Amino acid sequence: MITVVKPGLLTTVQDAGRPGHRASGMPVAGAMDRLALAVANRLAGNDPGAAALEFTLMGGTFCFEEGAVAALAGAEMPAALDGVPVDSRSAFTVPAGGTLTLGVARRGVRACLAVQGGIDVPRVLGSRSTYLRAAIGGLEGRALRAGDRLPIGPPPAVRFAAPPRPFPAMALPGSPVELRVISGPQEDRFAPEGLETLLSATWKVTTQNDRMGYRLDGPAVRFRDGADIVTDAVVPGAVQVSGDGKPMVLMADCQTTGGYAKPFTVIGPDLRRLAQARAGDEVRFVRCTQEEAVAALEEERAWAST
Repeated sequence: MITVVKPGLLTTVQDAGRPGHRASGMPVAGAMDRLALAVANRLAGNDPGAAALEFTLMGGTFCFEEGAVAALAGAEMPAALDGVPVDSRSAFTVPAGGTLTLGVARRGVRACLAVQGGIDVPRVLGSRSTYLRAAIGGLEGRALRAGDRLPIGPPPAVRFAAPPRPFPAMALPGSPVELRVISGPQEDRFAPEGLETLLSATWKVTTQNDRMGYRLDGPAVRFRDGADIVTDAVVPGAVQVSGDGKPMVLMADCQTTGGYAKPFTVIGPDLRRLAQARAGDEVRFVRCTQEEAVAALEEERAWAST
């Protein structure tokens, strides 16, 4: 059992998400940086999609009632176990009664803490991920609070052996953050110069960013047929452009349908780059092919299983 002493700014239980329910209006949710989740779990000996804690900008303080194996990945967030710094690139052992403290992220936004056995909260629609807007999953469907107690599951029957050496430092985004995109379903609703603006401009992350989406600021994008469409399906990574000509990239907790034209879709492996970007950071869209997108996915999976 883990007791939350200080919860941090926004700490939730997240796993690989709950795919398969979008037709019923339920978002996928899950970790914003899926590679960080996979790496932290791999280091802790778990299945890559096991439930872990996701921190946003600042960690917190957690007391372990029993001994555990834990690991961190994602944002560069300083951590100390009973006052002694721990390496965020490899697993570490927490003694019974040990206190883990995480500070403010030096780089990046989101970090994942995995514990061998996973965070053992109840599954909702097959996932332990917290979806805040519907108040489901995780611990009572909400962010953690001081005094919360989190059960740890039994060690997995088949452990994912940690590598004989630490993982290299997680690749956090530089400036500008480059997001590879493929064509979206309404690319033809944009004037050629509008598409050129999307690809040539440097966009800035606004303060309107959360687990649902990131609004970007920059020059207005020109439409050919207007922003509004008959509402259709959207997915994490979809780039919507509203009537003011400004793009928004949908993230893990995005809605399942939307009524704005979508010229591009950010490829899955690059969504973590935006999830680690802060307000004021610069963003660029870069076209890629389907083949390049598949290769990026294969590279991500290989990196997490090295």
